[in-house]
Amino acid sequence: MEKEIEKGIETITKDISSYIPDNIAEILSGYAFSLLMALLIFIIGKWIVNKIVAVFGKVLRKVKGVEETLIKFLENIVYYALMIVVLLTALGKLGVETTSFLAILGAAGLAIGLALKDSLSNFASGVMIILFKPFKVGDFVTAGGVTGSVTEVGIFNSVFTTGDNQKVIVPNGTITSGSIVNVNANDTRRVDLVVGISYDDDIKKTKDVLNEIIKSNDKVLMDKGVTVAVSELADSSVNFVVRVWVNTPNYWDVKFDLTEKIKITFDKEGICIPFPQQDVHHYNKI
Repeated sequence: MEKEIEKGIETITKDISSYIPDNIAEILSGYAFSLLMALLIFIIGKWIVNKIVAVFGKVLRKVKGVEETLIKFLENIVYYALMIVVLLTALGKLGVETTSFLAILGAAGLAIGLALKDSLSNFASGVMIILFKPFKVGDFVTAGGVTGSVTEVGIFNSVFTTGDNQKVIVPNGTITSGSIVNVNANDTRRVDLVVGISYDDDIKKTKDVLNEIIKSNDKVLMDKGVTVAVSELADSSVNFVVRVWVNTPNYWDVKFDLTEKIKITFDKEGICIPFPQQDVHHYNKI
């Protein structure tokens, strides 16, 4: 019985040995060397990638006006892109066919790109806004169909606060696809008014009155020039154009003040401002 067991064990041992190549030690040493080299490539590659990303971020932070959010996002993109290269190089050292991995990555990238098409568009637009600065936080703008103060410029969206204190979040792609009006872009603005008088009123007197009203407003920038001129002989009025320059923050104050003072002063001076009247004769015939 014991001899039969020993014989069976010997047979099994021979069968197993037949599957083990004679140069097993050489093969194992070769794989061990490849594994060691792949590990070294990964460790050293990761260290180099971290250094590159750190330098990249440092350079971006020295660029004036680049948002920290954008810097971190770009650092992540560079890091993962370089780490993919390091990983593929390490796998190649192990003898793994990397062509299939590249094909998979390409297909995955295409699928992700199609799925996130709108988000990627908004991201690209956010980068453009941050780099080229058509507006900044605090500016009063009309963009993406919204008029309000800019409270936040994000990577994918920008946030506006409207005049009646509503918070509006607008995708950056919508903003850059249309016109952008930045009210605060320049230090000064021109206030344009159109004032009508009747044909019976004196034009010279009206011009003198308008000039006196303008001079009485200390927020008007007189050194930049003032325009008071007849612009149109309309059906029922002689229209004057009034143009004055002001500092941008004073725009609405000056416009409202001039409009009010023109009406009050015209009333005092007996200058008539025509307005549409109903046809009384028409109603009498009915």
